[in-house]
Amino acid sequence: MALQVYNTLRRDKEPFEPLAPPRVGMYVCGPTVYGHSHMGHAKSYLSFDVIVRWLRYTGYEVTYVQNITDVGHLTDDADAGEDKIIAESRRRGLHPMAIAELFTNSYLDDMDALGLLRPDIQPRATGHIPEQIALCQELLAKGHAYEVNGSVYFDVKSFEGYGKLSGRRIEDVESGARVAVLDEKRDPRDFALWKAAEPEHIMQWPSPWGAGYPGWHLECSAMSAKYLGNTFDIHGGGLENQFPHHECEIAQSEGAHEQPFVRYWLHNHMITVNGEKMGKSKGNFVLIKDIVNPDWPTHPMLGRKYDPLVLRFYVLSSHYRSDLDFTAEGLEAAENGLRRLHTAVGLVRRALERAADDGADHGLDLAGFRSRFAEAMDDDFGAPGALAVLFDLCRASNDLLNSGTRLSRAALDEIHAVFNDLGGTVLGLVPAQLPQTGGDLEDGLMQLLIAMRRTARAEKNFALADQIRLQLTELGVVLEDTRDGTSWRRA
Repeated sequence: MALQVYNTLRRDKEPFEPLAPPRVGMYVCGPTVYGHSHMGHAKSYLSFDVIVRWLRYTGYEVTYVQNITDVGHLTDDADAGEDKIIAESRRRGLHPMAIAELFTNSYLDDMDALGLLRPDIQPRATGHIPEQIALCQELLAKGHAYEVNGSVYFDVKSFEGYGKLSGRRIEDVESGARVAVLDEKRDPRDFALWKAAEPEHIMQWPSPWGAGYPGWHLECSAMSAKYLGNTFDIHGGGLENQFPHHECEIAQSEGAHEQPFVRYWLHNHMITVNGEKMGKSKGNFVLIKDIVNPDWPTHPMLGRKYDPLVLRFYVLSSHYRSDLDFTAEGLEAAENGLRRLHTAVGLVRRALERAADDGADHGLDLAGFRSRFAEAMDDDFGAPGALAVLFDLCRASNDLLNSGTRLSRAALDEIHAVFNDLGGTVLGLVPAQLPQTGGDLEDGLMQLLIAMRRTARAEKNFALADQIRLQLTELGVVLEDTRDGTSWRRA
């Protein structure tokens, strides 16, 4: 079927039809760089990484833009409070731009560790001040904004479509609800495009209205238009940014340019801990470094480190529009699942090393596996369903290789290509060099024992099958039988 995506703007799935196929313009709200990235960032950026990968795999030419917010994001996420980066600079005794550099590099290190593709363009807010001032001027000229005391505010009542993304009517946006109440505003629901800076404010630029700095919402409107045009295909971000951030982006962009801003709005859902949204303000966050960086202290709830691909597998095992409750048990399950996938790929690769041109065909419906995988991904980027197809392939491949059939090199190449394309290129879970989880020999021996036990059970030799399980248990190895086959893990 053709790709269907859930468009938050329409509140429904609809066919994906870009403006100028095969080109696709995609903008995703990047991090505010005032701290190390946590699991919430992993959920968001991993989700959009797989979306970009699938679009490119299916033939689209994606221009992927993801910004860095290094000024203007205030502590209340609206128009009041202190700039988050300046607050952190004061706490650490560093210049704000040193804070931005520190945590930008930290963010990129974390994303690289998780195997994310780098965006094609990664603009910084501080590098696009002229564009943001120009956008303010355009909105003032068209009567959508007003200036007072050196600050410029968007007049929400001037834009008829305000609320169409979040479903909030303008009269429902109460004073003080996310949008700070300031006496100088004409209406408490108006939001800042440009903020006048106090003399001691270290992050400020000259403007027609005096020294100041841009509003958080304005930044994304200006940067996305510069690199993707006034109308583009996909805008992504976390569900928590739907209001007010994305709602305000629409008002600014459509008010200034008088044309649709974004065709498809995609929002990933949240990482939770015990059902509550993970976040720095709540103090319940787990850093990516806590999980994958061996040089970083281990988080108390985890007890040990995990391969970065385990974290990637964990996130992709839930749909991007589903909440994911973070637990140590969930990471353990992801590790076992990833091991099963890598064991199957490792068996194919080792067989390829020994294979000759002569030999049997595989007899597997590889086209069917590819088709089912595509069906899952074309249903709003359904990574969990795509993973299930990969595990069906793992089971079929393992059964074939453990049967003793001598396969030709061409047959093994075809199986390997499916694992590489779907598990590697699209999901990013099958690298060229598999991580060492006990060594290829250990995995190979375990698969041999699993195959012997499976044969014993098929021949109703349950005593031998039980003996294999019991002796492995005594050695500290747990076998887990599921509908996808048998996997193993250390106790």
